[in-house]
Amino acid sequence: MGSNSNRRVLAIDEGTTGTTVLVINREGQVEGRAYSEFRQIFPRPGWVEHDPEEIWRNTSELIARAIASAGISEDSIACIGITNQRETTVVWDRKTGRPIHNAIVWQCRRTAPICDQLKESGKEDLFRRKTGLVIDAYFSGTKIAWLLDNVPDARKRAQAGELAFGTIDSWLIWKLTGGREHLTDYTNASRTLIFNIGDKTWDDELLDILGIPKSMLPEVRRSSGEFGMTNAAPFSGKIPITGVAGDQQAALFGQMCTSPGMAKNTYGTGCFALSITPEKGVSKSGLVTTLACDGNGGPAYAFEGSVFIAGAAIQWLRDEMKLIDSSADSEYFSQKVPDTGGVYLVPAFVGLGAPYWDMGARGVITGITRGANRYHVIRAALESLAYQSADLIQAMGKDIAMPISELRVDGGACKNNLLMQFQADLLNIPVNRPQIVETTALGAAFLAGMQAGIWRDSSDMTLARKVDKVFEPKMDASRREELLAGWHEAVGRSRSGTFHG
Repeated sequence: MGSNSNRRVLAIDEGTTGTTVLVINREGQVEGRAYSEFRQIFPRPGWVEHDPEEIWRNTSELIARAIASAGISEDSIACIGITNQRETTVVWDRKTGRPIHNAIVWQCRRTAPICDQLKESGKEDLFRRKTGLVIDAYFSGTKIAWLLDNVPDARKRAQAGELAFGTIDSWLIWKLTGGREHLTDYTNASRTLIFNIGDKTWDDELLDILGIPKSMLPEVRRSSGEFGMTNAAPFSGKIPITGVAGDQQAALFGQMCTSPGMAKNTYGTGCFALSITPEKGVSKSGLVTTLACDGNGGPAYAFEGSVFIAGAAIQWLRDEMKLIDSSADSEYFSQKVPDTGGVYLVPAFVGLGAPYWDMGARGVITGITRGANRYHVIRAALESLAYQSADLIQAMGKDIAMPISELRVDGGACKNNLLMQFQADLLNIPVNRPQIVETTALGAAFLAGMQAGIWRDSSDMTLARKVDKVFEPKMDASRREELLAGWHEAVGRSRSGTFHG
């Protein structure tokens, strides 16, 4: 690869609760790393916001720290890859670059009434057919509509062409290029509820229904491609941005799951399982159809299942319940009991995502007896990640009509050995964990580096993905069926209209 063998990719992974910036070399090794959390803003119950300016300041500082951590100069960076929390919605003034409101986070449920109105007016099949998505407050379209209706003069300014919409990738591209580029990629566009994944264009009919002017929208490009040059601090020179993908599609690419039947699950704030499907199809099992990346970084169809509250349930144990001091404690305390003693925790704090799509569901703890203690509750919270993920993977196997023989995993919580073993036991398939669990950032690096010529093709990148451990299933079938039956009974109690105390 000539000089490219010594060139690095700067990968920006802008997540839901924090931002990670990595410097990655051609061998897939992390040479530099910086991470920082940012504020979670909760104006009302069920509402979640971020400050876009804080996210940018945070990212800018982390870029400088990651480069310093690697002990390299800016000149050693060949290109930049961006991966981001998806659906989170930012609207800003094109002239000043200032957001008109805090970002509305994907977890936020404030637009549930808008979704209900769309369903009641018979629009669900239309949206599903065109976007591959269900009508849910999770996605960006209703968030844009809410901002236009609730921020003073926003609709008037949008119609005058003064406002720009973007998911977090678009916001970062705008800031990195000094306001010169208003772009996104196919994977992020496919999560907005206003992008036609068949035609691969913004859909005029859906925009009209939601009252969103087309002038607000970014240009859509393939995930491995040209997204402009840096033209702002912290960079002193011009570095090309050559890879962009939503975090879950970036993780799918980072795991080298680019063929049908290969599946990955990311254990982060939420859990997200994806598998490439040969063609655009509609799930019969409560999943959504989305755009991911093929082996060349172009658009490909995938089925996806989303769990809203996964690692966030462990944060809840730490921050609200004060049962643990750090997220890592969840494995330590869970091992103090052989099982949950029949306790189940369903963390439906903001409703249930796939495959249930119940916005009215609420969290429950069931099976409590006099002998239940904090360890049982902690373990039940930890196991809820595996149960919710098992629901997704089982639905996925039905939809793609082929068995999923192995689950590739990433995200912070996959470092938890107890959780990964329990996941393998519930699914009765091997769970494959890579050495670099930050595969969202790795996927963004691969997409960027492929465009920049650092990696030629997927065979190059497959060599850069190294396996840490494979967890083989050990649980007998009767125990597995018993546990899953108990879980589904607990889920039933959390569903809206079904819980009676």
